[in-house]
Amino acid sequence: MHLATPWQIRRAVSHLHAGGVIAYPTETVYGLGCDPLDEHAVERLLELKQRPREKGLILIGANLEHLLPYINVRDAALLKKLAGPTERPTTWLCPPRAGLPRWLSGRHHSIAVRITTSPVAQQLCQRYGAALISTSANPAGLIPARNPLTVRRYFDIRLDDILGGRSDPCAKPSRIVDLISGSVIRE
Repeated sequence: MHLATPWQIRRAVSHLHAGGVIAYPTETVYGLGCDPLDEHAVERLLELKQRPREKGLILIGANLEHLLPYINVRDAALLKKLAGPTERPTTWLCPPRAGLPRWLSGRHHSIAVRITTSPVAQQLCQRYGAALISTSANPAGLIPARNPLTVRRYFDIRLDDILGGRSDPCAKPSRIVDLISGSVIRE
């Protein structure tokens, strides 16, 4: 499978700036992504995925700076924990910043964030200069896509772009851990 080229990353980023919804490999499966603050793009993503707004969404960033506008965490030790390496991909539940759109947290009182280690997702966030929504590329009830062919089968031409790359075919979904309490929500 080919990796996304710099030109393909730039093209995907221009789709994101134009309100597009794209698919790309993450650490574990293919993800669907868009600008987290673009309501039209988020609605389109939720419709494609058949995901209720109340469930909330995960944000990924290439670094802590991409996530800081969305989280209300000031404790240096907690920020270090969030930005530090983990044994496997870990999504952290954090207190949200005041004034965030409700679609990001859904019915929850936290926001889910992860610093991605996927080369393609990192490049996307770096080139975009901000966090992106990242939710598994599958309609509700179907197995998450692990390759571009499955993404095409699920969504056909309804996506603005599909980037090539690798996800780990044996990987489990990311762990979900409450940053403040340390409680593991999903192992």
